[in-house]
Amino acid sequence: MINLSSVMARRVRFLNRWHAWRATRGRGRVAGFTASPEPRTIGSFARGRQLMAGNYLFAGSLLTAPQTAMWDLTPPDPAFAAELHGFAWLDDLAAVGDARARASAQDWLWGWIDRFGRGQGPGWTPALTGRRLIRWINHALFMLRGTDTAQSDAFYRSLEQQTRFLSKRWRASAPGLPRFEALTGLIYAGLSLEGLEELADPAIKALARECASQIDAEGGLPTRNPEELLAVFTLLTWAAAALSDAGRSTPKEHLTAIERIAPTLRSLRHADGALARFHGGGRGMEGWLDHALAAAKVKTRQPDGLAMGYARLSAGRTSVIVDAAAPPGGAASGNAHASTLAFELTSGRRPLVVNCGSGASFGLEWRRATPSHSALSLVGHSSARLAEPDPHSGTEALIAGPRQVPVEIGEAADGLRFEGGHDAYLRSHGLTHARRLELTSDGRGLTGEDMLLAIEGAEKRRFDKVLSATQLKGVPFDIRFHLHPDVDATVDLGGAAISMALKSGEIWVFRHDGTHNLSLEPGVYLETTRLKPRAAQQIVLSGYAMNYATRVRWSLSKAQETAIGVRDLSIDDPYADED
Repeated sequence: MINLSSVMARRVRFLNRWHAWRATRGRGRVAGFTASPEPRTIGSFARGRQLMAGNYLFAGSLLTAPQTAMWDLTPPDPAFAAELHGFAWLDDLAAVGDARARASAQDWLWGWIDRFGRGQGPGWTPALTGRRLIRWINHALFMLRGTDTAQSDAFYRSLEQQTRFLSKRWRASAPGLPRFEALTGLIYAGLSLEGLEELADPAIKALARECASQIDAEGGLPTRNPEELLAVFTLLTWAAAALSDAGRSTPKEHLTAIERIAPTLRSLRHADGALARFHGGGRGMEGWLDHALAAAKVKTRQPDGLAMGYARLSAGRTSVIVDAAAPPGGAASGNAHASTLAFELTSGRRPLVVNCGSGASFGLEWRRATPSHSALSLVGHSSARLAEPDPHSGTEALIAGPRQVPVEIGEAADGLRFEGGHDAYLRSHGLTHARRLELTSDGRGLTGEDMLLAIEGAEKRRFDKVLSATQLKGVPFDIRFHLHPDVDATVDLGGAAISMALKSGEIWVFRHDGTHNLSLEPGVYLETTRLKPRAAQQIVLSGYAMNYATRVRWSLSKAQETAIGVRDLSIDDPYADED
């Protein structure tokens, strides 16, 4: 039996190679830029220094090879190779900015041209080419300083070849972030390089169509990935700035997308300036979100209700963000998690309750099931499950998730209230999970109530059947609260509470109604900037659903001795040596 997806994937790879070969056979016409490019990307000084030392950390893998050129490395996996060929690491070398950093950038750039510039290698895909063009153009002045005529000619010739390839192949990029990268790169290059202006016009119109089709009325993406939304937002602001610099108008659909996304990103922003970590997204590089929002100059207030399916409660110095919608489905679910009704809580500059994060760079053994989130799950069950990995892409779609996720957000007697539910366990157990969260007006306390309910007659009969199968022992469940690795937690009050110390000096206390088992267990925290999962802790409330209505009440609150305003001067080093 013919596998259609396999045939299509081979066809795409063949056409990419053929158009890359064809684009590199023409004679170059580009001799320079229409104007001096203005760098808009931001990088990490620490990562730049690590690169110069021969520590190549990409996609969760580290190759230490101080005497080995970048293109002599053997990438451990396709994701590592993609990050090499995308050239986003130029941002980090430019952040260092000294003569040694420039020499490294020049060696690796012209090394790529020599080895791959005639259409070979894994970097000739539309998304990677778009990403690479943006970086080459952004940092052209940094890299061209001190070069001779032959090097300069090779640089401009390669820019033209990649731009012509992209003009033919951007349609082959997947909808979403890959296509936004491809089109933004094409617009950047078409507007920046002499003689290629005609290639920009189709891309400008195509990007406007993508904005209309991919960005919904609430400023969200189908993937519901906050970090991916920030990446798309950044690309759109760059493209709009490039159009403005060229004296061109930006299409209405393009500007409208920027105006819609900005307030949504503000809703997904924790008190420490980082993004909520859901559906494959991380917290975002330090300062990236604030920089992008400032560059966009959009002052629209945060939306009422949900933002891209997330609810935000904020008071005092505390933020709570809840996944309050069904997970993405179909093609958009490749990085989706079974995280419905999970929440994160940040106090000031310090995350307290988190989700484990995306395990994509740590291999397939790191799953995206509900127990990896700060949510309730039935033991042995997840609110959604993963399909078998696609044999060609390796992605795992999320299936059999909640169908109904009713939500209400409003005011409580002393603060803000979130109420939500989902029916993921209805078909298997006859149970609906409902969660109520209330954040006090001063941000010093969060109270919660989790309920497992069998409501209708058919649901009660299904629950009775499941209960009988357990010999009336009950349906086991866990409510997990994953703690950030920097939180120092200890069991307190003879096992009745958990005390949590933050690096800021704040003390938070977890309490519950005493009707279920409380434990403090090992956990993990996954970050793509780290080589391995970080050790962490998790609070676990365990119990059994024995009746048609099971209720568990709990609270997170600052200890009375914790001051209202804590002066948090502790400095974090995200690139400190790992144990």
